[in-house]
Amino acid sequence: MERAAQPLDRCPPGRDGLNHLVLGYTQTGPAVTDPIRSSTVSTVRRQFTDVVGDTTGWFVVRAPGRANLIGEHIDYNGLAVLPMAIDRSITLMVRPRQDRTVRVHNIDPRFGSRTFELSDAITPAPQGDWGNYVRAAAQAVCRDHPDVPGLDAVIGSDLPAAAGLSSSSALVVASALALLHAGGLPIDRGGLMGRLAAAERYVGLRGGGMDQAICLGARAGTAAHIRFDPLALDTVGIPADWRFVVASSLVPARKSAEARAVYHRRTEECRQAAKEIARLLELPAATGYPALLARFDTDELLAVAGELRDHQLARRFRHVVTEARRVDRAVSALATKSLDTFGDLMTASHASLRDDYQVSCPELDSLVDLARESGAVGARLTGAGLGGCIIVLGTVETVPVMVQRLDRDFYRGRVAITDLDAVRFVAVPADGATITAS
Repeated sequence: MERAAQPLDRCPPGRDGLNHLVLGYTQTGPAVTDPIRSSTVSTVRRQFTDVVGDTTGWFVVRAPGRANLIGEHIDYNGLAVLPMAIDRSITLMVRPRQDRTVRVHNIDPRFGSRTFELSDAITPAPQGDWGNYVRAAAQAVCRDHPDVPGLDAVIGSDLPAAAGLSSSSALVVASALALLHAGGLPIDRGGLMGRLAAAERYVGLRGGGMDQAICLGARAGTAAHIRFDPLALDTVGIPADWRFVVASSLVPARKSAEARAVYHRRTEECRQAAKEIARLLELPAATGYPALLARFDTDELLAVAGELRDHQLARRFRHVVTEARRVDRAVSALATKSLDTFGDLMTASHASLRDDYQVSCPELDSLVDLARESGAVGARLTGAGLGGCIIVLGTVETVPVMVQRLDRDFYRGRVAITDLDAVRFVAVPADGATITAS
């Protein structure tokens, strides 16, 4: 494993281009220019001129989405995860302002424009409003830098929304970087990871810190082993012949009030389960998962969990501790290029998320089954679940056949041929967020 780079004062230059079902990418990036990405960037530039007018001092921020390879619903329990950034992203074209106003225009007509004033206590828009992610970042930046100036920005994305690929966190990261760069302020990536994870609670979610960490700290051609308390990130190279395919269930992974209630309930169940296990082991009630796993092996903990009267808490506990073990084994499998082992761990992770954590859905299960039947080495839901996407592991040789099967048996009749690249694609492991000056 290679230690990630230290935080940078300025983001490195970005690069254009994606790769959808083009299997000849290199470890340093895509081999071809992707028409979806090129179209998005062109539209952002065109609308920036129309909406903002004066382009003096403009710059571009790119913040990638992520696919979590393994380690789902355990980051907020303080346990390590293994995601990678992907080559689809949020793109902001930005011009600093002389006042404290933030004006953001989204090229997607479903979302429109938002305007607000900077302060350290920004009033939220109604729950579910996309602009709250920009406001969350702005409030966090203002609390550290009270005099940061406003900006005009046009936002575009080739990252599917509500797909479990962290488009919301990418928007938070991109917005924070835009404000910092507009103010000529230093950018401490390591410090931002934790601050922006906390900032996102502005929108009413209580997640962990994985999404912000990978968005800011990823390196092309690698996955990131991210640990918490303290936050640490190590990169692990992805073998050149491995391919990860993202495939949408076509069920939105929305953060509606109902979905939020499910996620919050799972979080509380995890905490309660740990508390009950600590009681049975005669440990302090505040003993968390990292301390339990440091003191006992997984099988010992599972044996104690079998004594819980609340079988639902036992299932939640079983998912958390077995998923933590799968992450450790997956890191080793990746480092030793053990393809089959890594795939088996992914598939076991999906079964745990389906049966013990209960955040899958029939469409996700169907996609996983189809992928496995058509030669995938492993497959699992990625993201919070209840919709969204799966992540599938294959090779250069097996991916084309597997994708053809998904197109024929899942997407046919549901998705137009011209829209397939928006719902299933080879995810190239990408760099973290970048800023490119004019």
